[in-house]
Amino acid sequence: MTLESSSSLILTFERTYLAVFFSLVAAFYTVRIIRLQNTLKQKVVFAGAAYCSTWWNHLAFRIFRVAIWFVCLARAFWPQVDDYLGIFNTLVSPTLTSIGLILLTVGFILTLTIHFKLGDVWRSGIDSTAPRSLLTDGYYAFSRNPMYVFVAIAQLGFFMVIPSVFTLVCLFVGWLTLYNQTVQEEKHLSTKFPILYPKYCSMVRRWI
Repeated sequence: MTLESSSSLILTFERTYLAVFFSLVAAFYTVRIIRLQNTLKQKVVFAGAAYCSTWWNHLAFRIFRVAIWFVCLARAFWPQVDDYLGIFNTLVSPTLTSIGLILLTVGFILTLTIHFKLGDVWRSGIDSTAPRSLLTDGYYAFSRNPMYVFVAIAQLGFFMVIPSVFTLVCLFVGWLTLYNQTVQEEKHLSTKFPILYPKYCSMVRRWI
């Protein structure tokens, strides 16, 4: 197999992979939310009051999540979609694509491990009645927001797979949203655990 054909194969593979990957991500969160709500008999998604900071965070995530899924599905069937994404041709390479796919996949797998660790206590957004205890072990012994770190890594991987204006905007909005959500959650935890949380913050970094 020539280098050119190998490169073409990788770039073709990523189209199918991304379409399947983001379909599975969408299915996972949909099933997880429905299952938790049916089990707990209460909602597990808390966007916050209309137009507040966390409300905008949730709205941004939903819009971009749907947009990314739609674009990746469309690219799998119509490669010409790339013509409208503002591709940075100088960054397109099999190496960058491969690294991006690895980061995207590993980031999501690590995010899944935290989901399984949290179990039924996981919430999307800020539940004013939760958490009942502060989680400080496992990944949380090294980062106060490990799930967001892994999501951010996956988002970077997505940009590397499709280096473009579209994915750069997704990366910027994604990281900004993660930061804003983190700030709001820290305020909530500081109120919930006025003694324990500041002590935890002094020992563990916000990110890595």
